[in-house]
Formats: sequence, structure tokens, C-alpha cells
Amino acid sequence: MTKEILELERDVAQVVEGEFINIKDSKVRSVEGGHVEMKRVCALTVDGEKVDASQSAACIIKAEELNLNRAITVVSVCGNVSMNSSCSIVSVAGNSINEVSRSAVGVMAANNIKAENTSAFLMIAGNVEGNVKTLLDWRSALALGCVAGGVFGLMKMLSKR
Repeated sequence: MTKEILELERDVAQVVEGEFINIKDSKVRSVEGGHVEMKRVCALTVDGEKVDASQSAACIIKAEELNLNRAITVVSVCGNVSMNSSCSIVSVAGNSINEVSRSAVGVMAANNIKAENTSAFLMIAGNVEGNVKTLLDWRSALALGCVAGGVFGLMKMLSKR
């Protein structure tokens, strides 16, 4: 399906391609486009210049600019990310993760992170602003890595005997 402006509502599709894509209440395997708007959509992969996802779920999102509003992603790789009441397992931004509000993230990585009332397992950033609760800081991540490496090395030595 290739069109300049594509609107999909209450449908199931394999591949959706277009310059401007508006999807509502649908299931899609793959979305590729310039500007992608999704509302109540379940998608496997989304690739676009600008992606706006509201009340949606996606496994992999790749975009230059990503806006999540009450959405769930497994992996998002973007230039800039904004999240509001969303959940992401891994969120990597080339530039910044800004305007993260009331969200939960497994791993956040960016040059700049600006967040309010957000929880994260691990954050990797040059500059962090706002109220963020993390499970691992750099000291505990280092300790966890040393313990995991020691256990792995011990198991490797014991398996050779």
C-alpha cells in the first residue's frame, strides 16, 4: 500500500507505506513513512521521520522525532524522544530525551535527559535534569557487572574440569 496520504482505521495490514500516515484502531506489521500518527494501534515495527503514538503498542520504533503518549514500546531508537505516561524497555536517543513525564523506562540512553516523576532501571546520560528514580546508579551498575563477570568466570573455570 503506497500513497502520499494514507488513512487506516479499524483494519489489519501487513505493510503500510506513505509520506503522511494516520492509523487508528488497527493492527499493523510494519509501518514506514515520513510523518506517522498512531492512535490505539498495535504495530511490530515503525520507521518514520516523525512518529506520534497515542495509546499504542510497538515492538521497535525508529524515528528522528518520537512522541509517546500513554504508549508502550520495547525498543525505541530516535534522535529526540518525548514521553508522557508511557513505558519503554529500551529508549536510546542520539540527541536528547526530553519531556519525560510519569513514565517507566528500563534503560534510557541519551546526551541530555529531562524527566519528571519518572522511574528507570538504568540511565546513561551526559546531563540529567528533573526528578528521576533509578534502580542502578553508576556505582551499583559497576558492582553488578563485577559480580556477574566473577560468577561467569567461576562457572567457566568449573565447566572445564
